[in-house]
Formats: sequence, C-alpha cells, structure tokens
Amino acid sequence: MTQPGGPATSGLKKTLTTRLLYFFILGDVLGAGVYVLVGEVAAKSGGAVWLPLVLALLLSLLTAASYAELATKYPRAGGASHYARRAYGPFAGFLAGFCMLAAGIVSVAALARGFAGEYLAEFVTLPVVLVAAVFLGALALLNARGISESTRANVAATVIEVGGLLLVAGLGVWLLVRGDGDAGRLVQFGTAHQGATAGVLSATVLAYYSFVGFETSVNVAEETHDPRRSYPRALFGALLTAGAVYALVGVVASAAVPTQTLARSSGPLLEVVEAAGGVPPELFSVIALVAVANGALLTGIMSSRLAYGMAREGLLPSGLTRILPGRRTPWVAIAATTVLAFLLALTGDVESLASTLVLLLLVVFFLVNTAVLVLRRDGTDRKHFRAPTIIPVLGAVSCVVLATQVEAAVWWRGLIVLAGGVLLGAFAAWHRRRSATHPQAPAVS
Repeated sequence: MTQPGGPATSGLKKTLTTRLLYFFILGDVLGAGVYVLVGEVAAKSGGAVWLPLVLALLLSLLTAASYAELATKYPRAGGASHYARRAYGPFAGFLAGFCMLAAGIVSVAALARGFAGEYLAEFVTLPVVLVAAVFLGALALLNARGISESTRANVAATVIEVGGLLLVAGLGVWLLVRGDGDAGRLVQFGTAHQGATAGVLSATVLAYYSFVGFETSVNVAEETHDPRRSYPRALFGALLTAGAVYALVGVVASAAVPTQTLARSSGPLLEVVEAAGGVPPELFSVIALVAVANGALLTGIMSSRLAYGMAREGLLPSGLTRILPGRRTPWVAIAATTVLAFLLALTGDVESLASTLVLLLLVVFFLVNTAVLVLRRDGTDRKHFRAPTIIPVLGAVSCVVLATQVEAAVWWRGLIVLAGGVLLGAFAAWHRRRSATHPQAPAVS
C-alpha cells in the first residue's frame, strides 16, 4: 500500500498531455447540461437564449483564470481545498474541499438519474435503482483502471457529444433556410412572468450550470506533463470551444422552435431534431446518453482525486489515500465516492440535485477567487500563469451576484449541506489539535 509522504515514485502518474487535458475539460463542460437546460433557459430569458449562455461563458472565464493561476502555481490533486487551506487555513480548506466533493458526488448522482430517464426510455424501460447501480459500477471500474484510459475514452465520447450539438446546429440552420423558423425570437428578452433583466439574470444561473466542469481539471494537474504550459491552454481553449458551440446551439434552437415549445420540453434539442426531420430520434438519444455518461465519468474522476487529495492533506480519513498497485489509482476514494453517488441517486431528482450543485460550486468559486489574491504574497520559484488582479476580484463579485439569483428552496438544501461541512470541519480541527497535544494518538482512519 502506498502511503502519503512516500517517495516521489509513489505519487500519481504523469500521463496527460495538453491534447488529452483539453478533451478532458471540453468533455466535462459539454456534458448533459446543454442537452436538457436550453428549455429551462428559454422559460426564463425568452427567445434570447444565446444571451444567458454568453454571459455565463464570460463569468466562467473569470473564475477559470483564477484556477489557471493556482493550478499552475500548486499543481497537486486537492484543487480548491488545497488553495483555500494555503490562503485561509485548514478549516477553510476543509470547507472548500467538502463543498467541491459534495458537488461532484451530487453531479454524478444527478447524471446517473438522467441516464435512466427519457433518452434511455427510447430503447428500454428499467428501474432507476438497477440502471444507477450498473451505470455507476461501470464508471468506477473504468476510473480505477487508470486516468489515461479514462481520458482516452473521453476523447471519443467528446467527439460524439460535439458531433451531436453540431448536428442540432446544422438541422436548425436547414430548418431556417427552408423558411420554417423565426429569427425574430432571438431579440425577445424576458417573458410575461419575468422582465428582461430579471429573466436574463435568472437564466444565466441555469446557463452557468452548463459551463461548470472546468473546475474538475485542477485535480488532475498533478498527472499532467508540464502543467504551466498545458493547463492554461487546455482550460481556456476548452471553455471557448464550449461557449462557441453553446451559443450556436442556443441561436438555432430558439430561432427554429417556438419559445414555449422549448420551455415545455425536457429534451429541447430533440425538438429541433424532430422539427427538422431526417434524423431518427433514437440516434440523437444515443448521443445524449454518451454525453451523460461522459460527464459522469469525468466528474467521478474529479471526485475520487479530490477525496484522495484531501485525505493526503489530513482533511479526510487516511484510508482514502490507498492506491491500487500497478494501476496507481486511488481505488478506495473511487469506491467511497461511487457508493455515496449511488445513495444520492436514490434520494433526489435531477432538478433538485443540479440546483444544489450550482450553489455549492458558487461557494467554492468565491473562495478560489479570493484565495488568488491572498496567495499573491506566497512567493514561489515555480513559473506559473498569472491573471490580472481585476479578474479574480470580478470573479468573486460574480459568485455573489449569481448566488442572489438562486431560489430560496435551493438555499435551504445548500445550507444543510454547508452545515454538515462546518461540523465535519470543526471535528477535523479538533482532531488535529488533539493529535498535536497527544502525538501518540491513533490517526483517523
């Protein structure tokens, strides 16, 4: 068994190139969100679906710049937890890591339920419990096999995802060319229930969910060749690619299909496919299932690496640092996060799980953006990416603004999770003090 603090050869294996990391991030961002959320965005923003998507991209780039600076300055598994700990101390480190870990597990649970939904029903109807168990078990085995294998599978899946979105875009353009759409809907801001400003801001929160996923990549920076060069290129390149695809899809979906039709649909992009004709719905369902599975795989990789990193920092039980011999993957962390995701998949629906995820990530992003400024005083000989000071400031402000748009019911659920994190963080702090006072006390396991 490999223990933390061992020789350098016992660490995580460096196998990711810039190309693989780019596809890792792009595949995580181009997940299930855009396949299901375009209708929800239209319900709030009106026909101008493209605007919340563009705003969400700009806000995501602010926080991404902070991640790029910290990931290249401190390239280790642990991500936001490691950054917050260095900036604010162990308690903040635990809280950031706990929120990130909880968000990742919640996301995998939501995607497991999404996989068992309407797209799978095009072929077969099975109990959610069975689908979730098989789905999560298969992803865990691929994750344990190795990050190189997982990310290579992600390359193929990402090509399929992007192909599906480009297919929607092409069909939408064809529908408009033949005169069946209405480009005038693109400048309809707000709805009868919400004004233009309130509607667009509320829709931006939902659109923001479509871009989250880039933050998972910091937990594999330790497994990347030359992260100072590779990470910023892969991160910004993937986000800009996703933004361009999302904006194109938002434009054609809104122009091709009436806003009310989009808003009522749980598969809004399928509305475009059916309206255009010529493509079997089953084919697009396969593409959507690949998108869901790929997003769950990459988020599962993040969750296990984050649990591993937090355990290595002493913030979680040390057993989570155990590495599979030969494969050198954190098998205990993979197993633990998979079991928790399965339990959550049985207790919540996709909408409630996704909404809670967004709120948890806003807490994490606020800590990361402010940590960048605090850690500027931490000198290092390592060459790294550096964002202009105004960028993390605006990133922190954007998190506060978006949080004010989150519904009260989601806040209550999020506060319960945060309260759990505070209690566990207090216990971890107590244990560290006890261990310092009694060096012979047994370690947490």
